[in-house]
Amino acid sequence: MGFFLSKARRDYIILERNSGPGSFFNKYPRHRKLISINKIHTGRCNREFNLRHDWNSLLSDKPDLLFRRLSSEFYPPADAFPLYLSMFVRELGLKVQYGVDIGRIRSVQSATGRSYVLTDQHAADYTCSILLVATGLWVPQEVEFAGSDLVEGYESISTNPDDYKGQAVLILGKGNSAFETAQSILGRASRVHMLSSSPVRLAWQTHYVGDLRAVNNELLDTYQLKSLDGLVEAHLEDVVISKQEKSSRRSGVKDAEMRAKLYLGLRKYMQNSDERNGSNASQEELQVDHIDNFPLRKPYDRVIRCLGFRFNFSIFDSSACPPHSKNAKGRLPGVTAWYEGKNTPGLFLLGTASHSRDYRASAGGFVHGFRYTARAVHRLLEYRYHGNTWPSTRLVTTQLMSWILKRVGEASGPYQMFEMLGDVILLQGSHCEYIEEFLLQSLPQFSSLSGHEVSSQGLIVVVMQYGKKKIDYLGRSRAETDWTRAWKSNFLHPVLYYYDSLPTEQDMKMRPRGWPLPRPKAIHHMVEDFLTEWDGPLSHIQPLRRFLEHCVQTDLRAFSAETCFHSALTHHKPPLFCQQGYLNQQGVQHYSQLRRRVYKAGPVPVEQVTAGMSTAANPAFPNYLAPPGASVSSGLKLDL
Repeated sequence: MGFFLSKARRDYIILERNSGPGSFFNKYPRHRKLISINKIHTGRCNREFNLRHDWNSLLSDKPDLLFRRLSSEFYPPADAFPLYLSMFVRELGLKVQYGVDIGRIRSVQSATGRSYVLTDQHAADYTCSILLVATGLWVPQEVEFAGSDLVEGYESISTNPDDYKGQAVLILGKGNSAFETAQSILGRASRVHMLSSSPVRLAWQTHYVGDLRAVNNELLDTYQLKSLDGLVEAHLEDVVISKQEKSSRRSGVKDAEMRAKLYLGLRKYMQNSDERNGSNASQEELQVDHIDNFPLRKPYDRVIRCLGFRFNFSIFDSSACPPHSKNAKGRLPGVTAWYEGKNTPGLFLLGTASHSRDYRASAGGFVHGFRYTARAVHRLLEYRYHGNTWPSTRLVTTQLMSWILKRVGEASGPYQMFEMLGDVILLQGSHCEYIEEFLLQSLPQFSSLSGHEVSSQGLIVVVMQYGKKKIDYLGRSRAETDWTRAWKSNFLHPVLYYYDSLPTEQDMKMRPRGWPLPRPKAIHHMVEDFLTEWDGPLSHIQPLRRFLEHCVQTDLRAFSAETCFHSALTHHKPPLFCQQGYLNQQGVQHYSQLRRRVYKAGPVPVEQVTAGMSTAANPAFPNYLAPPGASVSSGLKLDL
């Protein structure tokens, strides 16, 4: 966000409590390896495409200001990220003030409007009209239960595997931090058990990068192959842990060594339940006589809490505190569809702190996701406070298909923030406005947030999304290759929604379960592609063209000069391609050029081909196509 504000020449300051940026990564992850992909060699020179596989770089106008300058490893070391952020700040000259620890944030209402006052550790105040909070999640998540005081935290445990030699370890949690910890001690600990309320969720099954990644899942092997390690499900609030001293004599040692053991039980099975006091419960009280194969009946040497982190709400007073979100167990602040704090106008949440909007649904809690939502927030701020409309590209209608194919083949924003960011196409007859990476959940507020109006011709929204059917993601039938069954695609693929008018807030609330948008007038799925290129003439381009022709109600085919000449002599209304090219003295491409992949084509300057044309529907458009809402292609599925 600092880069976008600096480029727009806005008055801003970034306050950082530590001596450098990204201080979280100086300590976390504890075992010092990131799980964000750093794929340098993609075989492509397209910078936008390469960002699809670079999960660490931030957005800027300097093409070489990329994370790869600090590390070439696929899973880079954590120490490289703060170095990258420092380089980013230095080379762009961003205004950052370090050593400012904000301890209180309050709002003040005045005649000129609402403002926010921030107070630091020296009692100095900072006042602003717009507050962007990007403090991340850094407060360890804890669960209170009987004996929770006996648990070690992920934030303070030893990372030396030898300190766990021969020990039995119980880990609370089954996320990446928990499995990262388990993986580091597998070769030293006698056994490692993991306990949480829900089963393991694998990222390659859920498509949520915050779920367990394959790079951390070695314990799944030792569990399934029965090598002493294992996974158990139970609500942590129902757990009871007791500490008992046990006398044991090692070989060659005369004096008995007193070693503390941790015993685990469930609250509902405890004896003397009215008198128990958590960690003071005896081993006998924790025994479950009628369940003699209780999986966690053996004692542990250590119990480690690895439950992730939560947002720090403590710095906000009641006048400025955003509410707790309803998802993520209240760990995140609640925000609107445009990332403004609910009930806190002028206060926006950025970065990981804004993840409640797409928690467990997209990548908004991670660098490769929130770098795009931050840009989207800046664009709406530019319109709200400075009157600058959301950037757009004006295209002649005959170039629309080429531009869509270009975007679905290379754009990184909708690809990473699937089902959250999408391209909006405003149909305006002979031309259209192409708005990139709009916040889909705020589509009903499109005009008030972007500054663009929707005409009577309607709009098309291009979204990247996964299929909703649960399948065997490694099975033989995991992928769909038949373009006539594109709506059954399981993996990431483009979906186009056509609306004849802007959806309302009520439409968004009533949308089908799992859909990113309300039910449209017409919908088109582009069949999933193994190479994620979507440039097949028969499987992708032709069905897309027929769908677009249905939406804009005109022929979008390209014609040779001979065909245009013949059509001009024999038809009252030549095709639009001929009107805007050959018959407008613009000429046409050579036949060999027409055979190039269409996604490489760029937009034709509209001012040259639409001079004198009305922004309304072109009266020369033919009326032979089916009306909106009717199926004109076997690739359409209108009754989902």
